[in-house]
Amino acid sequence: MMALMVSEEADTTRGTMTPPGPAGAAVRQAAAAADPAGANGGGPARGAADAPVEPGGTTAPRAWATRLIVVGIVLAALNLRPAITSLGALLEEVRDGLGMSGTLAGLLTSVPPLCFALFGSQAPRLARRFGSGAVVCAGMAAIATGLLVRPFIGGTAGFLAATAFALMGIAVSNVLMPVIVKRWFPDRVGSMTGLYSMALALGTSLAAAVTVPLTDALGGSWRTGLGVWAVLAVVAVVPWLPLVRERGTGAAPAERVPAAVRREDDALRITHSRTAWALACFFGLQATAAYITMGWLPQIFRDAGVPASEAGVLLAVTMAMGVPLAFVIPRVATRLPHQGPVVVVLGACGLAGYAGLYLAPAGGAWAWALLCGISNCAFPLALTMVGMRARSSAGVAKLSAFAQSTGYLISIPGPLLVGVLYQHSGGWGLPLALMAGLMVPQIAVGFLAGRDRTIEDEVAAKAAA
Repeated sequence: MMALMVSEEADTTRGTMTPPGPAGAAVRQAAAAADPAGANGGGPARGAADAPVEPGGTTAPRAWATRLIVVGIVLAALNLRPAITSLGALLEEVRDGLGMSGTLAGLLTSVPPLCFALFGSQAPRLARRFGSGAVVCAGMAAIATGLLVRPFIGGTAGFLAATAFALMGIAVSNVLMPVIVKRWFPDRVGSMTGLYSMALALGTSLAAAVTVPLTDALGGSWRTGLGVWAVLAVVAVVPWLPLVRERGTGAAPAERVPAAVRREDDALRITHSRTAWALACFFGLQATAAYITMGWLPQIFRDAGVPASEAGVLLAVTMAMGVPLAFVIPRVATRLPHQGPVVVVLGACGLAGYAGLYLAPAGGAWAWALLCGISNCAFPLALTMVGMRARSSAGVAKLSAFAQSTGYLISIPGPLLVGVLYQHSGGWGLPLALMAGLMVPQIAVGFLAGRDRTIEDEVAAKAAA
C-alpha cells in the first residue's frame, strides 16, 4: 500500500517511489543522470525495449491478461481481511463452541500480525522463484482452504492451525499486491493502488457487517457463517490461474542509479538510525491498536448490550473510515514539515474513543466507533512517513522492511494481553486502560518519527561521531 500513501510523489515512469520534497528531487536527479532517456518528464521512451521484462526475457502481457490482472487484483484485495474481521464478529460463538478461554481467544487475535511478520518476509523470495502471479494464486488457494477447513476441523488447535494457513496466504498476497500493481501498471500506479486499497477496505468492512446476518440466514451456525467466506476466496483464485505461468508479474527491474548511490544504500545500517527505531515502534503500536480493535471491538459492544448484528456493523464503520482518510491524511502529512501534529490528533481520537467505550459503550457506540476508526488511520500515516524519512528508493525499501517487520513483531502481545486481562478481570476496564496506556507511547514515538530528517543523515552522523 506504500504507493497509494505517497502517490503524489511516486515516480510512475519506473513504478518506483521517491520521498517528497528536496530529498525526492535529489533522487530523481540521480536517476535522471543514470537514465537520460527518461529525464525530461515525459516518461520513458516507448518501444519494445521499454516493456516490462522478466529475468527470462518475457515482455509485457497482452490486453486480455491486463484486464484479467485488474479483476484478479480487486478480488484478491477483497480477500485480504475477511478471515480476520469475520472472526471478530463471531468471536463469542467461536469461544463457546470450542470451549476457548479468554487467553486463547487473545492468542487467536495475535495470530494475524505473527503470520504477517513470518510469512510476509518470504514473499519476495517465492516470487523470484515462481513468479508473483503464481504465488498470489497459491495465496488465494491457501485462504480458501484455511477458511473452509477451520470451522469444521474440530478443536482449538486445529482451528488455530487452519487460521494460520489462511493468514499465510494473506501475508504473501498482501506483500506482492503492490509489486504486481507497479509491474503491470507502471504508468497508473496511483490509480490502480487506489482501486486495490478501496477493495481491501471494502472486504474488511463487508465481512464485519454481514457475517452475523449471513450466519443467521444460513441457519445460525457460526461454523457455516465463517466457512462461507471461503467461496469468495475460491472465486479469487480463478483469474490468477491463466497467469500462473506468466512471467510478467515478477519483481520490477532494479532501479538505475549511480554506483556511488548504490554503494551508500548497500552500506546503510538502518539500526543506527533513531528515526528508524521510532518509526518501527510507531508502526508496531498502531498495528497493536488496529488488531485489538478488529479482534475485540464487537465483543466490547456486545458485552454492553449491543445486538450482535449491530456490533458487526459498528466494526464495519470503524474499518470503513480508512477509505476516505487514507487519501486525505497522506496528502496533509506530505505538506507539513513535521508530521507530529497529525500523530497527536489521531492519538487524541483514540484516547477519546477508549474513554467513551469505558464510560458509555452502548450509549455512544457510533461515536466511539468513528473515533476508533479515525485513530486507526495511523497506518497510512506510518506508510507515508516511511517514504519521507529516506532519500532514495533503496533507503525507503530498507526502512519499510525494517519498520514493518519489527512493527508486526511488536504488535503480537497486545491482543493476547487484552484477552488475558478480560478473562481475569471479568470486564473491560483493565483492557481499555491497557489500550489507552499504549496510545501514549504511540503518540510519543510517532512525534519523534515525524521530524524532518532522513535515516541516511542520521546513520552518517553516527558513523562520523
